[in-house]
Amino acid sequence: MTIADIKKNIETKMDQTIASFSNSLTKIRTGRASPALLDAVQVDYYGSMVPISQVANVSLLDARTISVQPWEKSMSAKIEKAIRDSDLGLNPSSMGELIRVPMPPMSEERRKELTKVVRSEGENAKVAVRNLRRDANESVKKLVKDKLASEDDQKRAEVDIQKVTDKHIVDIDKVIASKEQEIMAV
Repeated sequence: MTIADIKKNIETKMDQTIASFSNSLTKIRTGRASPALLDAVQVDYYGSMVPISQVANVSLLDARTISVQPWEKSMSAKIEKAIRDSDLGLNPSSMGELIRVPMPPMSEERRKELTKVVRSEGENAKVAVRNLRRDANESVKKLVKDKLASEDDQKRAEVDIQKVTDKHIVDIDKVIASKEQEIMAV
């Protein structure tokens, strides 16, 4: 493995860390409705647990209501129960074949709590990025030790790796700020 491979590898892994972090934030419920909110909810479909999106059409009715339309009529009760039993604090109601999932308004206390959760998740993502930096630096040191790279190459690589790390930490901060703004805006 060369220094260029290490740099490319670390950038890819850091991008994946940010994508994973952003994905985990979609599960944090703000007052605004989003079909992605139900992605984590699993429903029993003939003995196997599957995501709701595989047994129903999930879309938005308006800014505060998610609609779930099962493809099979027999699934309505199971889907409604799965949403109610999830830890999202949602209370779905059936209207014929359509299940409406209204988003309850958030209290100020809940907003502050969610902001803390977002910051905590952000800190975890930053720690993951820093761990990737450490691993990359150790890989570069190993190349120097094995005489596959010079000490000057090592210093340049460490500077480049630090720049990539700083860029990704700034990106994480932007995602945190955006989510906090979304929480407070609703």
